[in-house]
Amino acid sequence: MPHITEAKAKTGPLPTNILKVLNEAATVVETPCGVGRMVWRKWGAGPSVVLVHGGFGSWNHWCRNILALSREFTVIAPDLPGLGDSDRPEGENTAAHIGEILTAGLEQLVEPGSDLHIGCFSFGAVPGSEAAVRLGDRVRSFTLIGAAGFGPRERPTDGLVRILPEMDDAERRTTARSNLEVLMFADPANVDDLAVDIQLANTARARFRSRPLSLSDAVLRNLPKITARRNAIWGGEDVTAAGMVSARNAAVKDADPDAEIVVMDGIGHWVQYEAADVFNECYLGMLKRAS
Repeated sequence: MPHITEAKAKTGPLPTNILKVLNEAATVVETPCGVGRMVWRKWGAGPSVVLVHGGFGSWNHWCRNILALSREFTVIAPDLPGLGDSDRPEGENTAAHIGEILTAGLEQLVEPGSDLHIGCFSFGAVPGSEAAVRLGDRVRSFTLIGAAGFGPRERPTDGLVRILPEMDDAERRTTARSNLEVLMFADPANVDDLAVDIQLANTARARFRSRPLSLSDAVLRNLPKITARRNAIWGGEDVTAAGMVSARNAAVKDADPDAEIVVMDGIGHWVQYEAADVFNECYLGMLKRAS
């Protein structure tokens, strides 16, 4: 299993207005989400790469990756149902239900018969794996990034503090920064103001409880059914997978002996943010080899 060391030393700063720049550059598309709508953003041209964000997140989980990937691919980033700008669907919110909505949207957005790649962060691997099964041979690669959906795990969030309405702005930002240090980053020095902005915006808009699905074994069950090349990228200090990375990688390899698996030493759960430049190079290589 390849390890990449000193990954965080190669990550450069982004413009402070990067979210505004990316949002204004995006083509925004809406697809049905039950009786509501699911919101998608697209950048670039070329083969399609679908980036599925994590729990309590939105498309902005990928803000350090979109520009690099969109130079060679069409990047498609949804806000999953009940998160970001997308409406919460009615009915039972199972992995299959959310995966169905995601699949239906992709069938509208990606030209019929065209291939695509799917990259899934954390909780996003649960609906993403459902979509990959449904889309079958159209999917060229399915990449797990700090993925959930491998079954129950120890709770890694004992140090998290709920952000309360009565907190002032300074207290909210301090709490959000602390939560990111506990759950998302290996090095507290890598938690910048942009990460805090993203955390506050996403948690304020979250209307869907993703944790129960994150603790399901949906990804573990779906891996053997996916026909695409299966890959995995992890942060070596990912607290959500502590002590479990070897077992999860064994499951990926059992499903696809040719799977590429990379662990980035000294990096936490939000690997594509904390080690963005190295992640982008690594993931682009996987995409090209799978094309």
